[in-house]
Amino acid sequence: MNGSFCRRRRLVLAGLLVALYPAGTAWSQTAPPFAQLLRQAQTTPRVTMLDADVARARGLAEQARARPNPTVNVYAENFAGDLRTNARDQQQTTFQIDQPIELGGKRSSRIAAGEAGIAAAQARTLEGRLLYATELARAYAGAEIADRRVRLAEDEVEKATADLKVARALVGAGKEARLRQLQAETELNTLESDLETTRAQKLAALARLSALAGSPIPFAGLSESLLDRLNAKSASGPIDPLQATTVKVAEAEREAAARAVTVQQRLAIPNITAQLGIRQLRVANGPAIVAGVGIPLPFFDRNRGNIDAARAELQGAEARAAVARLDAQAGTRAALALIEAADSRAAAAQRTMTTAGEAYRLARIAYEAGKSPLIELLAARHNLGVARGVILDAAAARLDARTNLARLSGLSITGEPVQ
Repeated sequence: MNGSFCRRRRLVLAGLLVALYPAGTAWSQTAPPFAQLLRQAQTTPRVTMLDADVARARGLAEQARARPNPTVNVYAENFAGDLRTNARDQQQTTFQIDQPIELGGKRSSRIAAGEAGIAAAQARTLEGRLLYATELARAYAGAEIADRRVRLAEDEVEKATADLKVARALVGAGKEARLRQLQAETELNTLESDLETTRAQKLAALARLSALAGSPIPFAGLSESLLDRLNAKSASGPIDPLQATTVKVAEAEREAAARAVTVQQRLAIPNITAQLGIRQLRVANGPAIVAGVGIPLPFFDRNRGNIDAARAELQGAEARAAVARLDAQAGTRAALALIEAADSRAAAAQRTMTTAGEAYRLARIAYEAGKSPLIELLAARHNLGVARGVILDAAAARLDARTNLARLSGLSITGEPVQ
């Protein structure tokens, strides 16, 4: 009955896949090696939205170079009124151009702030690309771990099936009570249910990897093993925590905040407006040149609020930079310690699995010979499955620790620089 239920579940899953992927489209594909997948993923929306931040900063920096536009004015005087007082004879028309002139280095401070904004955006983009590479590596390894759990569960089902055959043979020979056979059948049914769960988890892991990689066609497998690449320790030199991208982002944002303070301080300096025009008098034979200068009086608005706000933002940016440096130093030390601990844990897990495998082999021999009860065989097989799961957990911990260290180094998990 359990087998027919599993078959029905597979048919339902197949029907869902048919509905999601109509005829004429590819059902699945194998994910390329991680380094190639990371290069192909540089055009995904998750990456292009990071580039948009840099493009926005470049646009603002370009706008910061613009000078104030001139204003054209046309004045007409005495074109209507009491003609009896010769108002018409005093008619005059003035064509005038007003050009604002920025004082106090406003334009140069804006340009410097724009360049600092570009640097901060580029640093944030690099940090985003590193985070994306880290997330993609974890998804790739997660799919691999899910596949290994499926194979582990399949092996568990195979071993449980073989044990059930032995139990049935012993029950048929009168050497075991039927209760032992029922216990073995219950264990097999549980393991088959766990196998279906792990298969579903594998599909979910591959779907997540496909989504992160921006692939419209889901992945059905992987073309390389990231976990096996971690068996050899990477020969990386000492890492400078102050060169971490998180620190560079915080420092670039602090510099941008300092430039913003300078901009607001310069804005407190009044600008002047130069005026130059031509005035045509009705009673005169030729035009007259007029000129003037407009100077605002800073009685009410001295931009103090904006200056205080910019200074507060700078203070916050300096604090965030200090926090980023401390976090990078602590993160580097923690990553190195976690890598060493994960390597030791993986080695210990391998030894544990070897011992558990030998214990299961001996327990099965003893049970077949009628020298030990079924409960000991089930316990030995359970311990072997737990040991195999511990190995996968240790491999996942190793990958996570090395991924964090690679991110702090500005590299992907496979050692390529992320740009």
